[in-house]
Amino acid sequence: MAELEPVAENIWAVSAPFDFLGAIHLGTRMTVVRLSDGSVLLHSPVPISDALAAEIAAIGPVRHIVCPNRFHHTYAGQALARFPGALLHGPRSLWKKRKDLTFAAELTETPHPDWAGDLELLTIKGCALDETVFYHPATRTLIASDLVENFHGSSHRPTDWYLKAQGLHGRIGWRRLMRFVYRDRKAARASLDRLLQWPFERVVVAHGDIIRQDAREAVRDGMAWV
Repeated sequence: MAELEPVAENIWAVSAPFDFLGAIHLGTRMTVVRLSDGSVLLHSPVPISDALAAEIAAIGPVRHIVCPNRFHHTYAGQALARFPGALLHGPRSLWKKRKDLTFAAELTETPHPDWAGDLELLTIKGCALDETVFYHPATRTLIASDLVENFHGSSHRPTDWYLKAQGLHGRIGWRRLMRFVYRDRKAARASLDRLLQWPFERVVVAHGDIIRQDAREAVRDGMAWV
């Protein structure tokens, strides 16, 4: 069974289980991007089975693995072991946190030369997540991890209760429990205003469903509290 979900031309997603606080089923997602040179970038890696590795190999050689913020790094080592020729990218704050990983490049708003013609980057300032989001102009797709979350509910009762308590049940936004990570809202607001200048039409998020309709309005409304 195929594990790659087509998102747009040259972009795929892979969903995987993830439990928050050990009991809340939020899931997570990796984005796979084929660059203009035919190589592949893995954004926010998840566990990669033999079958998934074969699907990715059919797209192209993996040359870049990206940890987009300080928290989406759990499977980076496994991804590097699976694709030893790839370069690992991550924010400088993650380098200090994961000294066991060998980072090849710091993730900033300056694109790596291999991505310069394919992706634009923006770092969300004032937030402890230290996340850099990616914009793919050719398909008007925004690629993020923890920018917003998009849940319509859950069949798992504790998770459904959690979503309601966090203001995420049927509403795109950011969980109330974690709003403290936005330590400088003025700086974050400036970053979000810059982000909303991109004419994106969909957003790949790590938690919840991919946002495929009214994406800019959804992000604007979901982050209006900042």
